[in-house]
Amino acid sequence: MGLLSDKSKEMRESGSDGLNSVREFPFYIKAPMSLIGIYLFFYILFLLQDIIVPFAFAGLLAILLNPIYNRFQKWKFNKVLAIFLTIFLAALVVAGIMFFLSSQFAQFGEMIPQLTKKVAGLLTNLQSWLSESFGMSSEKQKSMVDEAMNSSKTYVGKTLNTVFGVISFFILIPLYIFLLLFYKPLILNFIFEVFDEDHSGQVAEILKETKGAVQSYIVGLMIEMTIIATLNSTALLILGVRYAILLGVIGAILNLIPYIGGVIAIALPVLISFVTEDGYTTPLLIVGAYILIQFADNNIIVPRVVSSKVSVNALISILVVLLGGTLWGVSGMFLSIPFVAVLKIIFDRIDELKPWGKLLGDTMPKHAPPMVVNPEETDDDSQS
Repeated sequence: MGLLSDKSKEMRESGSDGLNSVREFPFYIKAPMSLIGIYLFFYILFLLQDIIVPFAFAGLLAILLNPIYNRFQKWKFNKVLAIFLTIFLAALVVAGIMFFLSSQFAQFGEMIPQLTKKVAGLLTNLQSWLSESFGMSSEKQKSMVDEAMNSSKTYVGKTLNTVFGVISFFILIPLYIFLLLFYKPLILNFIFEVFDEDHSGQVAEILKETKGAVQSYIVGLMIEMTIIATLNSTALLILGVRYAILLGVIGAILNLIPYIGGVIAIALPVLISFVTEDGYTTPLLIVGAYILIQFADNNIIVPRVVSSKVSVNALISILVVLLGGTLWGVSGMFLSIPFVAVLKIIFDRIDELKPWGKLLGDTMPKHAPPMVVNPEETDDDSQS
């Protein structure tokens, strides 16, 4: 009986070892499975963009409006009334901005026929120059323009589709904000109960830093946008560019899209100056003025005004903005930086993920491995 029990014990151990060996897949199987998993994850995000994008915007705005909601509650307002007043104040601000932009667009619309005629002339001259300089036929140029127009229409259509159109955008986001603020205790209690009590302090720290980072990031962006709009409009007014205020505000809004938006913001007033005026002096002065404003923005305004507690390096910023634009259009570009900032906060608080947090940040290591950073100097030192 003892032999039988020992034999059965050995068989169970060998069987468990066999199962463990079966579960250990080789790298050439793990790698494709990981890639397939990542592909499916982003594909699901793409399919659910009509739900996720408004909810993500509502989450950021709910965090931003949370101090106002807390203030109303301290004043002994009813919970539902406090939420309604908070959303109402936010709606008044948005309505004021939209009214200002619509009035500016109305003035701009009066000159559309003249602008269209001038643009058509510029395009004709450009086609002639391309034909003479590069031998590019008009048919090939037309096909390239049609392809660019079709891709831009698809891109804009995808962006508008992410929020069910304008009407759904203004219905879903306020509804989500109301529900997020109303069920805030329930959501926070769920987050704490998911993790062990030993990690409650760490979870509280992550939530606090996330709230502070998102709030400071959005408020800083609003202040930055106001400053940039003032500087842009002032520069364009001095240079005598038509629709200076409208172009300055649009440039400030586009500047919220890191790196890419700044290029488009420069292109718009330059195009308007080409259309409405003759010569190249004004366009060159516009480029120079906008470069100075961008330099001040990147080196003075952003470090001091956009006081986000999390800094994401330029390489990661460009990558996530492009990935966000590919995934969700312009909405993805706006959401990408706050999303990565929240990820960095989480990564910095988990030991296994701290290297990823350092990769996302902009702090250079003080003691980098010399064999990796500069192997030639290491070889020279060893030879000497």
